[in-house]
Amino acid sequence: MFTWIHGASVSLQQFLAGRLADGPPTLADRFGAGGTARVSLHTPQEMAEIPEEGLSLWLYRIVRDEFQLNRPPTRIAPDRLRRAPLPVRLHYLLTPIVTTGNGVGAPEVEQLVIGKVLETFHDQPMLSGAALAGDLAGSGIELTVRLETLTLDEITRVWDAVESSYQLSLSYEVSLVPIFATGEVATGAPVTVIEPQIGLASELRA
Repeated sequence: MFTWIHGASVSLQQFLAGRLADGPPTLADRFGAGGTARVSLHTPQEMAEIPEEGLSLWLYRIVRDEFQLNRPPTRIAPDRLRRAPLPVRLHYLLTPIVTTGNGVGAPEVEQLVIGKVLETFHDQPMLSGAALAGDLAGSGIELTVRLETLTLDEITRVWDAVESSYQLSLSYEVSLVPIFATGEVATGAPVTVIEPQIGLASELRA
């Protein structure tokens, strides 16, 4: 379904929000009940402009998974086929946006948020079942979350895209999210009986 990309984002958002709220007092006071910080799908720049405090969970790139593209279509009727789903991988930039009471950045809290995120996905790198939310709830799929290391050139281009200076952040790849085709393809009925061809072979001589 085309809504499953958003469903993956919501699943990550709610999962991280719960883990941050259950963290040490420094994080629980900010992300828990009554706190002002939250896990947001806005870019870091958008959170700063709102202003909004918490963790930016920004989906900045979507790529197809080339290793899953050769799956055969599904036969849904004797004369109808449905294309195999398009498998995509999602890339997220996770950036803590935390300030002190006077609006100055709070690096000690940012590092706690980063550490909690690393711990969370190291403990549970796969989300499924009750951990899925939004349109993914009850879907039966599994999301694998993998920390990826970006080169200096790659991280520079990401931050240039939001027209902002670099901030402490992490990049995670989430796979696989299938995008299902809605159309059907007409085709012939499947072969059920093979009839051998029998004939007399003759030798031709010059």
